[in-house]
Amino acid sequence: MNAIDNSKMQANDISLGDLMSILSSAKDSPLVFYYDGQPVKPGYHVTEVKAGQFSALDCGANPEAWAEIFIQLWDIEEGDRTHMPAGKFHAIIHKVTEHVKLDDTAKLTFEVSDGVRPMQLYCAAMPVLRAGAVHVELSPRPASCKPRDRWLAEQEASSCCGPSTGKSACCG
Repeated sequence: MNAIDNSKMQANDISLGDLMSILSSAKDSPLVFYYDGQPVKPGYHVTEVKAGQFSALDCGANPEAWAEIFIQLWDIEEGDRTHMPAGKFHAIIHKVTEHVKLDDTAKLTFEVSDGVRPMQLYCAAMPVLRAGAVHVELSPRPASCKPRDRWLAEQEASSCCGPSTGKSACCG
């Protein structure tokens, strides 16, 4: 089976290890997730952390296998709570690792709902420390066609200068 190479994630699709590494250096800072152009409410909860090993057949009949970690955020207002400190989030994930094997390189997906709207899937960009808080931008996780994605990656890798200029030498 072809395993997805998680080391080639895009900037808007970080791994759990990347997230935890940054959070460990800013444990006292509030952790604010953003989705759909808005920050999560200060009372948000981490309601579930789960790890999965997936095996599938893509639309080109290619077998695929990958690890994925899902972190569920419940975006609610609750009393006078403030945004969770990065250290508390870090401790929650650490507690999960005592019971569930989490692969630091696994694809990371956030499931977010306000308890009214259906849960939506998001990928996370690299956290940014700004104005005393850790900011993590979540963007909708789009569907993709893996055979097409591989073909596009091959095209990009074989073209060192971008679109063909008709010259036999590349960038020369």
